[in-house]
Amino acid sequence: MTVRVFFRWVAWLLVAAVAAFTLLPIGFRPVTAAPADLERFVAFAAIGGAFYFGYPNHHVGYALLVLGIAGLFELMQDIIPGRHGQVHDYAVKAAGAVVGTLLARLVERIVALRAIPK
Repeated sequence: MTVRVFFRWVAWLLVAAVAAFTLLPIGFRPVTAAPADLERFVAFAAIGGAFYFGYPNHHVGYALLVLGIAGLFELMQDIIPGRHGQVHDYAVKAAGAVVGTLLARLVERIVALRAIPK
């Protein structure tokens, strides 16, 4: 399995996990000591980074996809009893996806620079 395929699997598995935790009743959501906004941010940062490495030739496409997924999850929460989508939550998820993508790009650049023989 190539690194690209590995990150594609990671990206889609993260999307599936976040979908489950977002759309199932609140009692199924794992509870951590971290604030909910931090959990959302980190989850979507991981998704953004995984998509960056999994689909290196489609950055704009996957970025739009991840932003759309975040929005769809928020909209779908409005039809789940006991759940509610909020613009603030979407903004946190979108910011996480952008930061995760930028961090992945930074890691890629650092690795590339270190690979250049001196």
